[in-house]
Amino acid sequence: MASEDYFFTKRYSRRREDTISKLPDSLLSQILSHLPTTKEAVRTSVLSKRWKSLYLFIPSLVLNANEFPNHNSFVSFMDKFLAFSKEQNSILHKLKLSVKKNVNDPPCVTRWIDSVSSSKLNHLDVECLVNRKFLEAIPQSLYVCDTLVYLRLHRVYLCEFVDSVSLPCLKTLVLEHNVYANDVTLESFISSCPVLEDLSIVRMVPDNIKFLRVCSKTLTSLHIDYLFGEDDDFDDEGFTREGTGVFIDAPRLNYLKFEDDLSDSKVITNSRSLAKVNIVFVFSENDTADVIDLPKRDMIRNFFTSISGVTDMKLSAHIVEFLHYNNEFDPMVLPQFCNLSRLKLKVSKSCLKMLPTLLESCPNLNSLVLVLDFYKSNGKARKIRASSVPRCLQSSLENVEIKRFNGEAARMEVARYFVENSLVLKKLVLDIGCSTMEKGFYITEQGFSMFRDLLALPRPSSACQIILK
Repeated sequence: MASEDYFFTKRYSRRREDTISKLPDSLLSQILSHLPTTKEAVRTSVLSKRWKSLYLFIPSLVLNANEFPNHNSFVSFMDKFLAFSKEQNSILHKLKLSVKKNVNDPPCVTRWIDSVSSSKLNHLDVECLVNRKFLEAIPQSLYVCDTLVYLRLHRVYLCEFVDSVSLPCLKTLVLEHNVYANDVTLESFISSCPVLEDLSIVRMVPDNIKFLRVCSKTLTSLHIDYLFGEDDDFDDEGFTREGTGVFIDAPRLNYLKFEDDLSDSKVITNSRSLAKVNIVFVFSENDTADVIDLPKRDMIRNFFTSISGVTDMKLSAHIVEFLHYNNEFDPMVLPQFCNLSRLKLKVSKSCLKMLPTLLESCPNLNSLVLVLDFYKSNGKARKIRASSVPRCLQSSLENVEIKRFNGEAARMEVARYFVENSLVLKKLVLDIGCSTMEKGFYITEQGFSMFRDLLALPRPSSACQIILK
């Protein structure tokens, strides 16, 4: 063999060497943990004997039961993985499980959580897709996991604590569709997290909670939802609102999303830090402030007063409708939102006349997004009338966007209201994000006519632009 051929062969062989397999197990397992799913990491076990068990060392485990042939194979894999981790003293930092169980499947989630809670676990996400009459209990060891930073529990049972709760590093807590031993169990769980920042509680009837209390000195973001269960064989007819409620005491709370109109009482205290709210459901027809029921009226007033310092607010069509009908009984229900700069409203056609009242409560509003929540209507639209022009239209409202705008009469009337009454308006955006059929309206003679009429309206604000998008 010629010398040059020999050296070429040596260089070629060197390039073909499996250098990655020479890396230490700890580094290889770290590389595997960055693959999109654990399933892909397991597939590397067929590469060679060197790779056969490497996936068992990965510090991050993400598994979905649907990716396995059956429940037994899923349980077998998890038991093997956790047994190997314990034997090798390997550290699992993240565990995310989606478990689908039938009524007759033996328990497994409790022992898995117990197994990982004693390690240096940072992230635990457990989702159990099972009938809520057959939930597995959370082991006591989880309540004293001193390294846990993120915790999500979906459809499990939180029993009473044998000892005190100690979760010194937990910053994010998500609780969904769970059942609790009692009110005190959930309240203590929340208040025993000294650095908790982000909390989401999605409740489902029934969950053994009569009065939800959220008390935290560190909480900055909170989401509360409460809904009736489905496909769990529970009888919702036995549900009663009497004596139920929500109490929030979180002096550092910055963001609140509220979706609970099933609880009877809603109280927010120490809300001085609250800057952004999204109110989807909070009051129902049972809460209409009848003049006879003064405590109910005061509770509603106090709720809105407690959020009146925010700078950014979203109100759903449900809330606007409640305020519209409640206004007949209690015109003073809304306080002045003096700090409010951005507002997003979803409004049905029947509640359009409530618009000036809502705007009157926002004297310094700068930006408004209006979602018109109704189908195309026939007939002549009623004008939006008010005894006076809201203050924000005269001095601060510069940007208005009307979504689901298709040029029909009721929507044109809304646009006309802002064009004719806004003194400092700089931009009116008409968003036609609707069906192709409705978009085609603008190429008809009627569509061109209506849009020309809108552009021809006298504008008190000479800087006002009307933009179609």
